[in-house]
Amino acid sequence: MAEPLKNSFSLDVIDRIGSAIHAVHPDFPLDDFVVTATEGFLDLELTPRARHISQALATHLSRDRAEALAILTESLGPPLGEVESDGMASFLYLPHVFFVAEHGLPHFEEAMSFQHEVTRRFTAEFSIRAFLDRYPEATLTRLQVWTADPDMHVRRLVSEGTRPRLPWAPRLNRFIEDPEPVIDLLGHLRDDPTEYVRRSVANNLNDISKDHPDRVVDLLSDWADEPSRSRLIRHALRSLIKLGHPGALGLLGYGSASRLTVDSVDIEPSSPVIGESVTISLTLTNPTPDPEPALVDIRIHFVKANGGTSPKVFKMKETTVGPGQTQSMGKRISLAQHTTRTHYAGSHRVEVLINGSGHEAGAFDLGPAPRK
Repeated sequence: MAEPLKNSFSLDVIDRIGSAIHAVHPDFPLDDFVVTATEGFLDLELTPRARHISQALATHLSRDRAEALAILTESLGPPLGEVESDGMASFLYLPHVFFVAEHGLPHFEEAMSFQHEVTRRFTAEFSIRAFLDRYPEATLTRLQVWTADPDMHVRRLVSEGTRPRLPWAPRLNRFIEDPEPVIDLLGHLRDDPTEYVRRSVANNLNDISKDHPDRVVDLLSDWADEPSRSRLIRHALRSLIKLGHPGALGLLGYGSASRLTVDSVDIEPSSPVIGESVTISLTLTNPTPDPEPALVDIRIHFVKANGGTSPKVFKMKETTVGPGQTQSMGKRISLAQHTTRTHYAGSHRVEVLINGSGHEAGAFDLGPAPRK
């Protein structure tokens, strides 16, 4: 079993943060901070641990929060540079992100400067959202400037921090309703020199597509005049492709109804249990005299706790089947319990999706996990 993530964010984090502050600000009450931050720490999960440290910082740093932000800025370690991530080591600054979001709002300039520096070492994508809510115009103006920042982590903050539906963060309802201010920012980053930033642009557009699918397809149709953007476009359309959106499929070259036939489907085992996996194999045939491009996915209708079902699409293969040819393919799907998907016993209907169109492919009966 994997080590709990919180174990990588242990008591030594408190000592490291406190010592870094004390090194640049000797008046900081290091011992008192450690006592406050340690109390009850080990009983908490990862995010509550970071919030707990943030509250300890608020207790022991200067009550002048602008001064506190200046002290915290001075205590930061070296930037990441061209490294995309430093793993859990960068999470050292998660309490700093919570601190600026909760205590820095009255000090816009100091807080924005602080987030500019924090994101060069970790990420300020969570804290910047509080400023987008409180100061939308001023924050958007600053983010516009940051689209040209020499540090790729700052540029990525622009695209990642404005995602309307960023995972594990409050939604930006203002931009769910009207994404145009965000789309304007993303236009400045679509040709960023780093894949790191361009992938974030695609993730943002994927978020926007959940509320404004046609707007995103139209935008990406305009962007498609530059071949170098093809990877970004494909990644941005991934949710719409799974939904079989005709415009998204057409943009990737799969707009026409497929003439392929599904000759056979094999589901093994037919009666798996929770915790195992199931393999879905199929054979496609092209009865026509022309090559047939095909985007092939599997859609499983997972049983829910209330007995209903919820569909989930799994990518299988992107291919072209030649005239008169047959092609086989398969997909193994885990039925273990996941934090994002809980499995329940029952009959699970399976479909094969070809260019967005569904073809019934049978079902498997999922049994309960064996008792230990």
